[in-house]
Amino acid sequence: MQRLLSPIVVSGRCDRAFLVASDGFGVDALLVTSLIDIRWLTGFTGSAGVLIVRSKSSTLVTDGRYVQHAIDQLSIAGAEVEVVLAQDSNSLLEVVANCLRGVAKCGYDPNDLTVRQLQQYSASCSSAFVGAEGVVQGLRRVKSDSELQRISQASEIADRALAQVEPLLFSALSGSISERDVRDELELLMRRFGADGPSYETIVATGPNSALPHHRPTSTLLREGHSVVIDVGALIDGYHSDMTRTYLLGECDPELVRMHQMVIEAQACGVRAVRAGVVGNEVDGVCREVFDRHGLGHEFTHGTGHGVGLQIHEMPWLRRNAKDPLTAGEVVTVEPGLYRVGLGGVRIEDLVLVESTGCHVFTHSQKEQLCLQSPPTT
Repeated sequence: MQRLLSPIVVSGRCDRAFLVASDGFGVDALLVTSLIDIRWLTGFTGSAGVLIVRSKSSTLVTDGRYVQHAIDQLSIAGAEVEVVLAQDSNSLLEVVANCLRGVAKCGYDPNDLTVRQLQQYSASCSSAFVGAEGVVQGLRRVKSDSELQRISQASEIADRALAQVEPLLFSALSGSISERDVRDELELLMRRFGADGPSYETIVATGPNSALPHHRPTSTLLREGHSVVIDVGALIDGYHSDMTRTYLLGECDPELVRMHQMVIEAQACGVRAVRAGVVGNEVDGVCREVFDRHGLGHEFTHGTGHGVGLQIHEMPWLRRNAKDPLTAGEVVTVEPGLYRVGLGGVRIEDLVLVESTGCHVFTHSQKEQLCLQSPPTT
């Protein structure tokens, strides 16, 4: 049964964002245009809005569809933010200009604003706009207890759905189950178990398709001898989970079995390496060292992991060029994989919480190769 969720209280988040922007970029205000960042700062979940964060007051500008919606959500979340109506794009520019009156420098994230939008704001406002990349994203890295509760519940739902789908995989030896069938059943079960929906496009890749890390499910049938990569997550109140398991159906090519063993080894080493203070590229390197030792490093074609929260891919990163140390309270994936065109692929992924001396694993579906072989026929 789905547990009751504790509320996410956002009080003080705008103040924190302003301090980071002011200290780091020398700005007097922050223009936030990412709806994900606005949600984290205020609790607002509408599809249209702009947030102006200032020293002692902040303003959320939205259209007529969401004004009352925003007032109600911000009140529940404890956001001390004024809500202002903008009827159209011209009105929006006027409201933003009014909010920035007297502000010499306004920060914005260049990843979230188009060139045209920046030109429009610059033409309408007297403030100088200064790039202030990653202000809110950096604050979002460490999760609160309420956020972790949602991520944990989403992980439990995905685990439960996958456990119920496993018998369907083994029945695929009859040649009547497709990738799409497996995807549809997983997503139906996750909703039935309380998820708002899938966390992302569920990946089910069988046979040669499993050599494509982000293959989209097709009508391809699961068959004896296939490796089947399933990448699945659930969504709970805006928060994601992420997990991958690889199944070997019946008698498989010895190279697939070897690849599976190597991924299991590398993934376990990666999970053991996660702890506060470790740099992201060090975790990535631990996994690559296993593959390199066995002459398979060239078949690992992506990074080892990424942060998960309100976005399925967010800071921090576990990859070759990741220089930031991990911090207790961050949630990351550990997902090494091997992919061989024409044969198939293997990926194993867990979602973990970074702790001071290690990590807590959210995802518990079985992953050892012995557990993934098809059961004997009777």
